[in-house]
Amino acid sequence: MACRLSELVLECRDPRSLARFWCDVLDWVVLDEPGDGSLEIGSRAGFGGLQPTMILSPHPSPEQAKPRLHLDVNPTDRDQDAELERLLALGARTADVGQTGEESWHVLADPEGNEFCLLRARIPEL
Repeated sequence: MACRLSELVLECRDPRSLARFWCDVLDWVVLDEPGDGSLEIGSRAGFGGLQPTMILSPHPSPEQAKPRLHLDVNPTDRDQDAELERLLALGARTADVGQTGEESWHVLADPEGNEFCLLRARIPEL
């Protein structure tokens, strides 16, 4: 037997705003609003589907130290350059973490500054 990754939890100042951003990025929906200010977002298949869900948990001042974990995303229906344009239009911004410029990925930050990478390879939608 083994465990399965089911949820990612991200502390943030404004769960609703960040939910809109990540739902647009990943083509996800809000799955649950437990009433404590948090939101659970995920694929339309819901919790327990092929992808983990993300819990956006309200916190007045999330940790500002360098995160030990970040998300990587891949385009599904366009090339990397077109997806980069789309993500920037949604509110992502470029981030400098010391990359050389020779990388095959782009380092970005969501509207609250959480870093993530846009990888080059296209992968099929689930």
